[in-house]
Amino acid sequence: MNPLASTINYPIVEIFESLQGEGANTGMPAIFIRFGKCNLACPWCDTPYNEFKPFTFARILQKVRAFSAKNIIITGGEPTIQPRLSLLLDQLKQDGYFLAIETNGLKTVPAQIDYIAASPKRLYREKYQSRCIPFAHEVRIVADEDVLEFCAFIEGKIKANRYYLSPCEIEGKMNLHETITLLGKLNQRVNRPKWQLSLQTHKLIGIE
Repeated sequence: MNPLASTINYPIVEIFESLQGEGANTGMPAIFIRFGKCNLACPWCDTPYNEFKPFTFARILQKVRAFSAKNIIITGGEPTIQPRLSLLLDQLKQDGYFLAIETNGLKTVPAQIDYIAASPKRLYREKYQSRCIPFAHEVRIVADEDVLEFCAFIEGKIKANRYYLSPCEIEGKMNLHETITLLGKLNQRVNRPKWQLSLQTHKLIGIE
């Protein structure tokens, strides 16, 4: 273990084991490490990213190693803003875990990550104009209103193997009708990437 590790505290909202509920890896058993803090503030965000506690490096490893899954999803908040995240990722890779990350795509993703799921946010379009990651294995955009132009913009900024459109949930209600209508419009375009629907199936079946 890196000697610096014993001096680090990470802001952690929760660590738990479940199934990936959305995107291409839906159904994958995984350990979720949810970091606190974010560099954005979306009004419909469903994560209490400011409600975190300091976890030592050793405490995180103890929690993770108590679970059986060998896949880890690094999420948030926004995990790429965490100082010394690479130290933790180095140890998890050494332990043999497959590492996925869920990010808004504005900051560089650590090299240890095996799978990138980027979720750019329409409300912060101007930030993506000047900087964002160039590639993700999948892109998920929340349809918080008419996002057709934003989806086309992101296609040109982030190359991805798969593009997904997700409903926006506000006060327990998802705008499914509006989302699939937008999805149909996206996929009527000629010679452009095909988009798929991604639902938060973990919420639909009542798991964490």
